[in-house]
Amino acid sequence: MKLYFSPGACALASQIALREAGFGFDLVPVNLKDKTYAGGDYYQINPKGYVPALQMKDGAVLTEGVAILQWIGDQAPDKNLIPKAGTPERTHAVEWLNFISTEMHKGFAALFYPQNLSEEGLKATHDKIQKRLAHLDKHLSNKEYILGNGFSVVDAYAFNILRWTRMLKIDTDSHKNVLGFIDRVSARPSAQAALDGEGIRH
Repeated sequence: MKLYFSPGACALASQIALREAGFGFDLVPVNLKDKTYAGGDYYQINPKGYVPALQMKDGAVLTEGVAILQWIGDQAPDKNLIPKAGTPERTHAVEWLNFISTEMHKGFAALFYPQNLSEEGLKATHDKIQKRLAHLDKHLSNKEYILGNGFSVVDAYAFNILRWTRMLKIDTDSHKNVLGFIDRVSARPSAQAALDGEGIRH
C-alpha cells in the first residue's frame, strides 16, 4: 500500500491508524501547491488534489480521511480500532468522525487563510472553535479516549486536527482534558512514528 501525504496535513490520522493496525505501507509525499509527487501529476492519483489517498496493491485508490480510517479499522478487527459495522457503537463512532470532520477540521482549516476573513469573521470562527473544544473537553472528562478507554481511529483523527491548535494560535488553556488527550496520543509509539515519518515531531 501507498499513503499519499503532505507533512502536517490530515493524512497523519491515516498513517497513525495504519501503524496501529500493523499494516505495511510506503509514504509518498505530495506537493499540494503544484499537485505533484515523485511520480508526476498527483491528480492522476486523486482527481480531488488533496490528501490523504491510500493506494492498494492492485492500484485501487481510496480517498477521504473518514472513509480511509473506517476501512483500516475494519481490516484489523483484532486491534479494536473501530466498533463492528451495524452496531450502535459503530454509529456512535461515525457520529464522532463526522463531528471532527465537519465541526473541527473545517472550522480549523478556515484559520489557515485568515486573509479571507473579516475581523468579525475571524472572531466568530474562534468563538465557534472554542464551543467545539468545550464539547470535546467535557466528553473527555471521564474517558482516556473518545470512545472510552481504548484507542480508536476516532482518536487518530482528533489528534491530527488538535495538533493544529498551536500553529493556528487557538487558545486551549481552558480545555485541560483535551490537552491531556493530546499528550496521551502523542506518547503512543504509532503517533511518534507517524510524526517522525512526516518529519514534524517537535
